[in-house]
Amino acid sequence: MIRPFQSLCLSLLLAAPAVAQESFRVELGRDGETIGDMRPVFLTFESRPMPAISPSEVARRYHRLFRTSDEPEVRIDALNRLSNIRDRSGEDIGFSPAEEERVYSEAISSYESILARGSYGGRLDELLYQMAKAHALTGQQDASIQRLKQLVGLYPDSPLVPEARFRLAESAFAAGHYAEAESGYRQLIESDDSEEFSTKARYMLGWSQFKQGPSAWNRAAATFVEVLDEFLPQEQSLESVSESSVDTIDDTFRVLALMAARKGGPDTLIAWLDKAQPRPWEHLLFDRLADYYAIQGETSASVAANRAFIEYSPNHHSVPAFRLQVVDVWQAAGDPEQVRMARARFVESYSVNSAFAELKGGQQDKWRSYSRRLADYHYDLGARSAEQWQVANSESAFAQAATYYEGLAPRVGQSGEVLRLAGDARLQAGHFPRALDNFRKAAYEAPGYSEAADAAWAAVTLLRDGVDQQYEAAAFRPGLEDLSDEANRFNERFAGDNRGSGLMADLAARWLAAGNHERGLHYASLVLTALGASPAERYATWQVTARIRQKEGDYGLAERAWNQALDLAESDQLKDVTGDQLAAIRRQLATAVYRQGEVAASQGRLGEAVGHFRRVDSVLPGSEIAIRARYDAANTLLKASDWTAAVVDLQEFRNDHPQHELAAGISEKLVHAWIQSDKPTQAASELLQAAENHANPWQLRLRAAELLNEAGNVAERNALYRDYLATGPKAGDGSEHERLQTFRYRLVETGDDPDYWREALVQSELDSAWHSADTLGWASRSSLVLGARAAAAFTSISLSQPLEHSLARKQKALETARQRFLDAEALGGERVLSESLFRRAELYRGLAKDLMTSAVPSDLNELEAMQYQILLEEEAYPFEEKAIQLHTENHRRITSEGYDAWIGRSLGVLAELHPGRYERSVKWLSWNMESNDGV
Repeated sequence: MIRPFQSLCLSLLLAAPAVAQESFRVELGRDGETIGDMRPVFLTFESRPMPAISPSEVARRYHRLFRTSDEPEVRIDALNRLSNIRDRSGEDIGFSPAEEERVYSEAISSYESILARGSYGGRLDELLYQMAKAHALTGQQDASIQRLKQLVGLYPDSPLVPEARFRLAESAFAAGHYAEAESGYRQLIESDDSEEFSTKARYMLGWSQFKQGPSAWNRAAATFVEVLDEFLPQEQSLESVSESSVDTIDDTFRVLALMAARKGGPDTLIAWLDKAQPRPWEHLLFDRLADYYAIQGETSASVAANRAFIEYSPNHHSVPAFRLQVVDVWQAAGDPEQVRMARARFVESYSVNSAFAELKGGQQDKWRSYSRRLADYHYDLGARSAEQWQVANSESAFAQAATYYEGLAPRVGQSGEVLRLAGDARLQAGHFPRALDNFRKAAYEAPGYSEAADAAWAAVTLLRDGVDQQYEAAAFRPGLEDLSDEANRFNERFAGDNRGSGLMADLAARWLAAGNHERGLHYASLVLTALGASPAERYATWQVTARIRQKEGDYGLAERAWNQALDLAESDQLKDVTGDQLAAIRRQLATAVYRQGEVAASQGRLGEAVGHFRRVDSVLPGSEIAIRARYDAANTLLKASDWTAAVVDLQEFRNDHPQHELAAGISEKLVHAWIQSDKPTQAASELLQAAENHANPWQLRLRAAELLNEAGNVAERNALYRDYLATGPKAGDGSEHERLQTFRYRLVETGDDPDYWREALVQSELDSAWHSADTLGWASRSSLVLGARAAAAFTSISLSQPLEHSLARKQKALETARQRFLDAEALGGERVLSESLFRRAELYRGLAKDLMTSAVPSDLNELEAMQYQILLEEEAYPFEEKAIQLHTENHRRITSEGYDAWIGRSLGVLAELHPGRYERSVKWLSWNMESNDGV
């Protein structure tokens, strides 16, 4: 609790009061259980000038004078003098309490004697005052009050009136007449000469109002506030309160707190105060209210009182003490949760540096203690929640713990451990960037931290896990460059740490995976040159080096690195290398050798390439790569044009590995070798052999046919053509159509039954959508040949009786031949048109001639025979006219196509048919119009 009056009392003890200083003390009576039942009793002293002699000597003389004198006035004056001396000196001189009561009892008769005579040489106001005092001391209160009233009424301007009024009010208060007492005290306060009693009167005014019950408490509060304003007008007043005022001030605070507690608590206090005019003692009043509640066991109310002041005056210098007092109240109540919350509010309130700086030393220590306790509590809570799989609660608790640790770290001497805990809490909360920052600070910015290396390693681990994307936080995606920078920093600061070489080995592998070979080799070299690198780390790094060299095409260096890794793997230094891992290294080593062969082959060093390829089998015998290397050796021989050696290697490979996938391509390579060595028949034989097991055998057989054609083996070639055409192939494009027509044409030229292939050639060309000059020429010529054969068949048919039968056969033959010639025209165009026109015309002329020369039926008479002959002429005439028309059309082609033999033959026929028109000498001239220079 806040106890400012302890320091006040200490200052009073150190201050030496002046001899003439008056003293005023307030004591609560012992006649009640509560403040409302208690009655303050006052002893009043009057200040008078002290004599120049010892007070005790003066008192002794006046005491003797009182005893020896018989004069009432003398005795009364001696008594007054004794009272003044005692009051002024403060010494217990004169009469004992018992003697004083007896003396004043005797003095009463003197007072009454003087009053009875009606004459008195001194001041009557003083006489009334002394009589009132005498009555009071002898227990005659009513008489005392009566004298005081007389004094006030008769001598209103007497300097003794203020005290008389005070005692009248005091009497009313003692009698329980609180309203009357209030009036009396107020009248005294408002008088002009009440300075000596104003403070006492105001204090008692408040009590008078308080005694009248809750309805008058607002007035009482206003009065007590004035009392406090008078005692404590400034901030410095709190440090210089006189000892005699301590209890009065304390009682004032206490009664105000009591009234506020019974009336409405902090809100009532605030209503009694003026926020616009702060008072230096206000915080003590709120503190007293909080104390009152705490003593009564009303914890929540006590806390509310403390918080009320914080809200009422948030910038007051005592606010931290109030916040701490809230913690103490809850702690006394045994409520750990509320204690924790109060501590959290205190820590939060002074988390800013400027606010923390305003705390006193002990308060700063409290802040540090609370921060650490809260941080540890939330950290433990987060751990417990994590164990129970309460992920959200765990992350929230760890985040809160981290906040406390981070706030505490700059305000403790050794911050390393706190920062590391903050980093771990942030990590558990999923706040990875902030966790990284805390780890770094603990490692590199906390002097004297013994576990700095572990904190630095935590930062490295965090970044490494982030690079591996083990965290789901989208905001935390560190790159490999970040991890490398952190690793470099770790390696520089903690060079002797045995984790460094492993970290460098890991980075070498990572940069390899990232494709940055330069960085990968850099970190690998750090491991290979490190004295403390373990065999396992060197083993891993040699593999990284080998892979990088292999990827960069430095296969010789890669082979060296793989050999180093293999030596370590096969040594006793490594115990956990598995057979699969050894096999993998040997495969990589074989690959490096194999790649050297490839490079040599690509650079034209074919002999060296063959050597490397053949060396693979010694590294990894019987392996797939060794088989391929053997195959590539044969291919390299092909590339070197060493056909004989290549054929031998290829055939041996096929014999040794007939089921290998590469064996399927050997046949093609052998074909190539045979062709290149000018042995097409062997190449064709290889193709025909391969076709036996091929999914599309005709592809190979037709290639073989071409090779046989090249070799001049017509018989085998034609057999393949006939077998293939018998399958009924359909051309899918122009090239395929031309190839099929070529086969047919070659069969026409060299095979059996050429007319069959001519018909097939012509029909295929007519049915096709694709044509070429060759196919059209072959087809049109074949069609002419077929038409000539059909024309010969037509000519061989004689017209005999009955005419209609033979004529029908002859016309059919004519139509067959004519169609052949028309097909030839359709396929050959202008190239065959002259011959086709001639042959078609001759068909019609021959039919006309045969009709005219056909025999007349024997059963006709002469007239009928003549008529029959005329009919034949009529039938033959259109055919002859058709023949003339076709020959004439052929003749006319001279103007567009020029003269050829078939046109000449048409002219011969026309000359025969129309001698007058066509049978004449014709000389073909070329006429060149020359320019006439003279014109």
